[in-house]
Amino acid sequence: MTTSPRTIMRIHFHVAEPAEGLYDQLLAVLDTITPRIEPHPADWSADLDLTGALRYWARDPAALVGVIRLRVLALHGVQSSAGAGPNRMIAAMAAAVTPPGTATLISNSPYEIASFLRPQPAAALPGIGPATAKTLARYGIHTVGDIADTPLATLQRILGAPARQAHERAHGRDERTVTPAVAPRSISTTHPYDRDELDSARHHAALLGLTDELGARLREEHSIAQALTLTVTYADRTSTTRTRTLTEPTAHTPQLGHTSLELLARLGLQRARVRTISLRAERLLPAEQAAHQLTLDTRDDKARNLEAALDRARARYGPGIATTAAAGGHALPPRRPR
Repeated sequence: MTTSPRTIMRIHFHVAEPAEGLYDQLLAVLDTITPRIEPHPADWSADLDLTGALRYWARDPAALVGVIRLRVLALHGVQSSAGAGPNRMIAAMAAAVTPPGTATLISNSPYEIASFLRPQPAAALPGIGPATAKTLARYGIHTVGDIADTPLATLQRILGAPARQAHERAHGRDERTVTPAVAPRSISTTHPYDRDELDSARHHAALLGLTDELGARLREEHSIAQALTLTVTYADRTSTTRTRTLTEPTAHTPQLGHTSLELLARLGLQRARVRTISLRAERLLPAEQAAHQLTLDTRDDKARNLEAALDRARARYGPGIATTAAAGGHALPPRRPR
């Protein structure tokens, strides 16, 4: 009895203005095709094992990938790009070089796999970061094909332990399976501007307001965040997204504010024409799992006590009655109603 070759798909959702719950709704569309879905909410993507679905839907890979992308667009107006191949690595690499609105499919043919992989730069291979790529380049190894052609013993002298995995992947081999999972819960908030905003001080103030709102919502829901994602959408509808894992999971606004401002600084917006700023708390956990690092600095305790008092004021008098000055004491302008 022969085993059918696997077909794995990586889909990226291209969303200019992320909305609360949209990612979960997109996953629900995928679930109508196959239950074998591994979500990657940090970059709005997911892996799907279509092997069984191809038989169920009686379609070839190109047709089924087209159906999935069409459903996502028709039901939610979200453009997507996709890559598909015989394993997770090839699907992910195909998706990475595919522009929005299109798909790249690599068959199980050894010739087609080699034709796709070999010309790609060494850094495109999963597990080969910029530093490793520079090391390989010093030995004249610049492409995935060069890695495949280099004897394993030579690679081991250059790279050490990672050499075997790099050699296997350069030949298109990847045994990892798609592991179905529920996407970690997240919450988000967005500040839209009435007109394109160039003032970096207003970008800063808007982000502090978003951080304050996000922290209050986390505490209200008795949740803590493990990471923050900042998305800035520009006048031409393009966007930039940055994610950072927090030092410790928290719902404490000053800590969230410190991280969000670091993300904003990394964007180097300067005089960019900004349409919206969105902040999302990722990979939420129950608040009882928080492990606060104890210090001898009483200012942190005072800040937490003030935060608790302001939360009680909001609960009694409604949002907007006070803010915690998200990054540690700066007054914030009132947010515009949405």
